Amino acid sequence: MNRKDFLKSGLILGGATLLPTNSVFSQSLIENKTDLLVDKDGNFFQQPLLYSESFLEPFMDAETLHLHYTFHHGGAVKGANKDLQMIKKSLDENNLETVDYWTRKLSYHLSSHILHSIFWTNLTNKANLPKGDLLKRIEKDFGSFDKLKMYLAKTSKDVDGNGWGILGYQPYTDKLTILQCENHEKLTQWGVIPLLVIDVWEHAYYLKFRNKRTDFVDNLFSIINWDNASERLENALKMMK
Repeated sequence: MNRKDFLKSGLILGGATLLPTNSVFSQSLIENKTDLLVDKDGNFFQQPLLYSESFLEPFMDAETLHLHYTFHHGGAVKGANKDLQMIKKSLDENNLETVDYWTRKLSYHLSSHILHSIFWTNLTNKANLPKGDLLKRIEKDFGSFDKLKMYLAKTSKDVDGNGWGILGYQPYTDKLTILQCENHEKLTQWGVIPLLVIDVWEHAYYLKFRNKRTDFVDNLFSIINWDNASERLENALKMMK
């Protein structure tokens, strides 16, 4: 697959689809346009979830999912569109006094849109384990799957304030890497392609788990879709060829 073909069907963080087309799950996402980030005019938008709001019960309650997806993820999409409009307005009016402010806001809102779009596809309603190339790389880069889980869980739990724990692929080193991302955009590594993200903003867990973030993270490992993370790794590796 060449780069042009990959950008049509692979992991495009800038605006098209985040999933490959070689599984029933990912094919459904693409056909339902669930995983798209922008419309044909280049405006950011949010498609309906592939699954119902009760799909992740009892591990994630329907009310939390509704509020999280509708108001927090949805709010980021609206914010990113406003940021982009204000940047364009500044350029059209040749008035750059506030363009740095809107550029920072776009980084925040668009990063939220991207990470949330990945997050929803990283979850399923049944337990599964990594396998194939993903498992081999986990064992090579972290020693074992149990060590990876311990590392990712600890990193996610210890985010200072709001943010994310992220398992990603770093193409410059050809290794898997763990990130602790504050807010949606801070403490990231250039070039890292997210494979699996854990949202530890309070809105992700407070209704069910109150202030017990550690319980939420431990609970979330019961519904991680490792097949989805594996597909994302596969696409990331194809992009490097």
